[in-house]
Amino acid sequence: MAEAEAVQLKEEGNRHFQRQDYKAAAKSYSQALKLTKDKALLATLYRNRAACGLKTESYVQAASDASRAIDINSSDIKALYRRCQALEHLGKLAQAFKDVQCCATLEPRNQNFQETLRRLNTSIQEELRVQFSTDLRVQKMFEILLDGNSKADKLEKAANNLIVLSREEAGAERIFQNNGVALLRQLLDTKRPELMLAAVRTLSGMCSGHRARATAILHAVRIDRICSLMAVENEELPLTVCNLLQAIIDALSGEDKREHRGKEEALVLDTKKDLKQITNHLLDMLVSKKVSGQGRDQALNLLNKNVPRKDLAIHDNSRTIYVVDNGLRKILKVVGQVPDLPSCLPLTDNTRMLASILINKLYDDLRCDPERDHFRKICEEYITGKFDPQDMDKNVIAIQTVSGILQGPFDLGNQLLGLKGVMEMMVALCGSEREADQLVAVEALIHASTKLSRATFIITNGVSLLKEIYKTTKNEKIKIRTLVGLCKLGSAGGTDYGLRQFAEGSTEKLAKQCRKWLCNTSTDTRTRLWAAEGLAYLTLDADVKDDFVQDIPALQAMLELAKASTPDKTILYSVATTLVNCTNSYDVNEVIPELVQLAKFSKQHVPEEHPKDKKDFVDMRVKRLLKAGVISVLACMVKADNAILTDQTKELLARVFLALCDNPKDRGTIVAQGGGKALIPLALEGTDVGKVKAAHALAKIAAVSNPDIAFPGERVYEVVRPLVSLLNTQRDGLQNYEALLGLTNLSERSDKLRQKIFKEKALPDIENYMFENHDQLRQAATECMCNMVVNKEVQERFLADGNDRLKLVVLLCGEDDDKVQNAAAGALAMLTAAHKKLCFKMTQVTTQWLEILQRLCLHDRLSVQHRGLVIAYNLLAADAELAKKLVESELLEILTVVGKQEPDEKRAAVVQTARECLIKCMDYGFIKPVS
Repeated sequence: MAEAEAVQLKEEGNRHFQRQDYKAAAKSYSQALKLTKDKALLATLYRNRAACGLKTESYVQAASDASRAIDINSSDIKALYRRCQALEHLGKLAQAFKDVQCCATLEPRNQNFQETLRRLNTSIQEELRVQFSTDLRVQKMFEILLDGNSKADKLEKAANNLIVLSREEAGAERIFQNNGVALLRQLLDTKRPELMLAAVRTLSGMCSGHRARATAILHAVRIDRICSLMAVENEELPLTVCNLLQAIIDALSGEDKREHRGKEEALVLDTKKDLKQITNHLLDMLVSKKVSGQGRDQALNLLNKNVPRKDLAIHDNSRTIYVVDNGLRKILKVVGQVPDLPSCLPLTDNTRMLASILINKLYDDLRCDPERDHFRKICEEYITGKFDPQDMDKNVIAIQTVSGILQGPFDLGNQLLGLKGVMEMMVALCGSEREADQLVAVEALIHASTKLSRATFIITNGVSLLKEIYKTTKNEKIKIRTLVGLCKLGSAGGTDYGLRQFAEGSTEKLAKQCRKWLCNTSTDTRTRLWAAEGLAYLTLDADVKDDFVQDIPALQAMLELAKASTPDKTILYSVATTLVNCTNSYDVNEVIPELVQLAKFSKQHVPEEHPKDKKDFVDMRVKRLLKAGVISVLACMVKADNAILTDQTKELLARVFLALCDNPKDRGTIVAQGGGKALIPLALEGTDVGKVKAAHALAKIAAVSNPDIAFPGERVYEVVRPLVSLLNTQRDGLQNYEALLGLTNLSERSDKLRQKIFKEKALPDIENYMFENHDQLRQAATECMCNMVVNKEVQERFLADGNDRLKLVVLLCGEDDDKVQNAAAGALAMLTAAHKKLCFKMTQVTTQWLEILQRLCLHDRLSVQHRGLVIAYNLLAADAELAKKLVESELLEILTVVGKQEPDEKRAAVVQTARECLIKCMDYGFIKPVS
């Protein structure tokens, strides 16, 4: 029974194959293979399934099936030839040549086999020629690079050629096969920076996208050697080595997304051990005194990028747990470094901030409370272990560590502030005679006073100390930090005019001092950054922000700091925060009058709005910012590296852009300064709120601008997805409306854009808004659909049975709203012109179709009337029976009246179309001309 069923399935598979349904054929052959043990039948089934594999381009499967057929019968000529074809497609020309050679031996007169032999022979010869020339080039390059007497220009050319060659798969493999790794190690030993850079870049190219080669290189060069190269005191080499390690990690962890098969897959069975070894070495680098500040930064960057999960939907966070258990104390040591102490490790300006970011990412990657409690206990033990009444340096390090954590996971930092003696120690260090202690304490107080409850404690206990330090210290670094501390405490009430922490005019004085430091280019950059941070807090006060945008030198100085070639994470955040405050683009809770009355009655505090936070003042500030060139600065900030430009900063930038785009008159300026291009990455990456704000700003620009100018080149296609994301019931009506306007403008440009909108599944959403009760939303959706119906795939949706799309468009033609009628009539005119089937379908979807058509043809608005007459012409041209039905109605009279009118400049198109309709009726013989 099983054998008979197998034969039946084989026949079924053959029938599927003849009908070119290769997947169904392969399925039938696979089922038959499970039912038979007959060798002849097995060989046939494998051979046939190999043919299916060739047709579906599954060449690995085809070669495997053909091999199984050959194992049963070594002279199976069909199986041999099919394997030859599969191997040729897989690039295994030598093996393919052997198979076709066997075929030609068995059937010497077969012209197909002879032709394949000749073709493969030519391809193999060419491959050998290229391979031989590449081998010679590689050998020559290494000779030049390893020759101590080579000239500089020759060295540079050979190094660049080697790097370029390593980035191509064939070139990388030739370098690897020609003892390239050993020779590159020799280049690394030369200690010449340019040769070391070339060697590292070549190794990076060889590792990219190739797991087996990456593993071999990691073991040959050794991770400790790679890390020692990254530890050097040089800006370029640590970054290049960081890229090499990233290429190795990507290849080992499968981030290269390449398909590994055959020998390569067998070579690399498990990469977890190598990845763990890399992680351990990076963690050791964090606390080694031999590592430079740049090297430490790159180690932190690699940990930031590769340890936490990229997608929280992935359940496995074992890498984070491993780093918390084995490396959190090391990261805390970096966070707690105090530059003025003799025990301090080599650091850059960004090192401690990068460590804070890593702590934040690790904490966010934890999945449950027990994991978070374990993390907190490690931090608590580390900090309390540092407290020592006999050693002030240890106390300073403990407070510096808390300060660093407060810049990372703020909730955890707040819990640590509650530890016994932490807040008291901060206040005590402010009174220390050592400037290093004061510096750390002031910074810690600044970070600790983010919550109003903490700020109240510090206002009570520390403000007098901060004022005293500010007055007495000669150290500019401490002075500016103390000023920022006072700024932050002064802004603890937020935008609430009634919650001012300091006396009237005090915040303006603080802001004036900050602006003075900001404009002073002779002071060090760090001091100016702190001044910018102070303004970020103080500009919550409307008086301060109004004064600031009028102080052009201070505004320009802050914008120039943000545009610097190597911006600091804190400056980007500070500038973005200041701009959010100046444009009032922060979230404001809606004031409900009844609740205000209730709060007053119960003697509760009611937030008050500052007079200068009203719309007129905000509009004036926006004008001043645009005039100062803020858009070009925002565009520069968006291009910053992801390690510096955090998701929170991206959200702030998106808020600023949205506020600047509010006035349609300003959007041309924003486009001219590159605002359209800068918004695209903000709409695609960042926080959910940030992406929505950026998408809304894009919609505002796309609605009124020429897309070819606002989003030149291929960028315009990236705009579609953010706009489609706004067509959502969770978004507000304005966002929906402006997104529809933007999509309408884009869909007018080209069919490629219409196709992109269709592929982003926007059509159902556009249709939903055509049902909306809101007039403007319904109008915008109908106008968008009017442009979309030009696309063939959209037309097919209207042609499909079982939907009311056409009925909706016909009924919208009968609406009272002229704009909706105009758009719907345009859509209907294009649909009926494209497909005769839709002309018939139109008469079936509703009994009111003829009445609606007559109303369109008599419409007061000429554009609507013209579209109605075009629809009438399409129906007349579609079919004689349909035309007869129209002629028997009042439509003939309407066409006659319109056709007899004098065609002035405005009515020419209308009259001409009516006359074409009458000519069509005459062609059918329904009417005759009157002399």
